Amino acid sequence: MSGDLSFEVSSLGESRIPSPLKGISFVKNDQRVLFHSDLSEVKEYVEGGKTFPSFEKAGPREKIYFDPSKLKCGIVTCGGICPGLNSVIRAIVLSLYYTYGVKTVYGFPYGFEGLTYRYGHVPFELTPTLVGRIHQDGGTILGSSRGNQDIAEMVDTLERMNIGILFTVGGDGTLRGASAISEEIEHRKLKIAVIGIPKTIDNDISYIQRSFGFATAVSEAGGAITSAHIEAQGARNGIGLVKLMGRESGFIAAYASLAYCDVNFCLIPEVPFTLGGFLKALNERLEKRGHGVIVVAEGAGQDLLEKTGERDASGNIRFQDIGIYLRDQIHTYFKRAGKEISLKYIDPSYTIRSVPADANDSGFCLLLGQIAVHAGMAGRTNMVVGFWLNEFTHVPISMATSKRKKVDPEGWVWNSVLTATGQPKEMR
Repeated sequence: MSGDLSFEVSSLGESRIPSPLKGISFVKNDQRVLFHSDLSEVKEYVEGGKTFPSFEKAGPREKIYFDPSKLKCGIVTCGGICPGLNSVIRAIVLSLYYTYGVKTVYGFPYGFEGLTYRYGHVPFELTPTLVGRIHQDGGTILGSSRGNQDIAEMVDTLERMNIGILFTVGGDGTLRGASAISEEIEHRKLKIAVIGIPKTIDNDISYIQRSFGFATAVSEAGGAITSAHIEAQGARNGIGLVKLMGRESGFIAAYASLAYCDVNFCLIPEVPFTLGGFLKALNERLEKRGHGVIVVAEGAGQDLLEKTGERDASGNIRFQDIGIYLRDQIHTYFKRAGKEISLKYIDPSYTIRSVPADANDSGFCLLLGQIAVHAGMAGRTNMVVGFWLNEFTHVPISMATSKRKKVDPEGWVWNSVLTATGQPKEMR
């Protein structure tokens, strides 16, 4: 799998300027983070005398590429909002200003829209005073948007404003856009770095163990799950149904089911089920225990629903609402069976994604912002800040967007979910 991928990160050129950082340990350019953690996975490399796949280790370099006194930077936040966006913006600005002495940082409003002339969005300067308390609020002070913009126009803006580093905070679509911007920059032979910070509440970017906002989302889901459980316990044949975010990857649903042990059925996109098999298992649960709690990821069971044939501004297929579908099908099934139930349906999706980051995520956001600044100042480009085996890494954007990270139906996470919920391994 890793043999077909390039772990090497692009650079604008040789770093010759001494870093202004004092009293810290610098990371050497040849320091690496191993990709594999299992000895059985590196057998072929040991026997074949090949170099182990590894990421470039992130962190401050002793020599930097950009002169901080002459550098201007920009930040965009794209896609759906997520806990921690303001924390990342704050970390980037404060790290540039106080760590490196970069005095000019622009925020481009509404994602990539802010980099084109078509919408009339006016960039504004991000100062330490302006960003000082924004981490206490959810959302993003820059605003966000979805959809593609003209690459040439965006690079025109960067060139006209003399931007040296562009920080793009977003998920898979944002990273693809950032890579296209970087390629246009290279085509024009400009010296502009493009650094991605992984923002996906679903935690679904490949080769990155953790993205910010995910831990907060799992924590916030607990309120909905607890309420669903209390409602279900309080009624004869009570059923609590909670829909959580997760279009193609069910990490939020899976980890929430582990964190809050009240869940009896966890339905995720990676594990197919039939309606009949699920309803039969739910009925058996009611017969034995008198109540049941279901957590379903938004992308689960889409094969049961009619395709919309539509796409959103990011190019994602518009899904039918699996939560509403299951709610209605459960009612119909038990009505036909002559069994009275009490079903409560809860969809906390927008509540979850709009809250501020919790303490865990907030600290992680600070580190991501700092690491992104170190990478940009060292002249790295067309890369995203990663986290692998408890180390921060530099990941080529092409690698991070090569596939979608998903829950492994045969892996330890899903096995733990099956153990915690007691649900059948297959509901066919």
